[in-house]
Amino acid sequence: MTDIWAGVRERVLALRSTPEVMDQVFGAVWLDGGHRFELAPPLTEAELARAEERLNVTFPADYRSFLLEVGASGAGPDYGVFPLSAQLTGERGAAPDGMPRLARPFRPGPVQELLDDHEENEPRREAYADDETFWRSWHAWDARWDELDAELTWGSLTVSHQGCGYYSLLVVTGEERGLMWEDVRAIGEGLVRMRRRGADRLTFAEWYLGWLDWAEPRIKAAQRAAAGRPGDVSGAA
Repeated sequence: MTDIWAGVRERVLALRSTPEVMDQVFGAVWLDGGHRFELAPPLTEAELARAEERLNVTFPADYRSFLLEVGASGAGPDYGVFPLSAQLTGERGAAPDGMPRLARPFRPGPVQELLDDHEENEPRREAYADDETFWRSWHAWDARWDELDAELTWGSLTVSHQGCGYYSLLVVTGEERGLMWEDVRAIGEGLVRMRRRGADRLTFAEWYLGWLDWAEPRIKAAQRAAAGRPGDVSGAA
C-alpha cells in the first residue's frame, strides 16, 4: 500500500453513523441517499488495467492508487466519488475521429474561445429567405454547439457531483494532468481550475484528503454530542 492512502479506507468507514450525525457533512445524507461514508471495494489491478486499456489512458498515480487501495467509488467530497464504470458508458465514448474522449487533449481555454465565437454566429431568421433554410442552418449550428460543449471536458474524468449542476473533474491528459478542475457551466463560467483554502493547484489526493481532514472532526464532534459528551459540532471544521 502506498503511504499516501495508508489507513484512509478505515478512517472513512469509521465515520459511518446515524443520519443526524452524518448530516453534519454535506452530501453524506440526502433524502434516502448520500454516500453515508460507505466505500465500494477497491478495484483489482486487472480490472483497473482493463479500464485504462479501454479508455486509452493511464490514470494519474494518486487516483490510480486510490482505486486500488481505498475504493472504486463512494464517500468523498460533496456527493462522493463516482464509480469508474460511469466513464465506460456511451456518455463519454469515442470522439468523432474514433479516439476515446478521455485520451484527447484537455484544452478548455481554446475550446471555450471556439464556443464563444460560435455563439456569436448563431443564425438569425432575418438573414434567411425562408423558414426551411433558416431552420436547416440553425440545427446545423446547434449540433456544432453541442460538439464544442462536449469537447470542453475531453481529457478529464468527472469524479464527483457538487450539486446544482456543478462537477469536479480530474484531468488525465496534457499540461494539467493530475490536477482538479471544476465544471461550472451551470452558471455560465465554463471550466475553471479548482482552488481550495488558498491553494491554486490541487491534485486528486489533496482534494480527497483535504475533505477527509475537514469531515473527520465534524463527525467525531457530532458523535460525542449525540452520546452526551462535550463537543462543539459547529466549531469542528
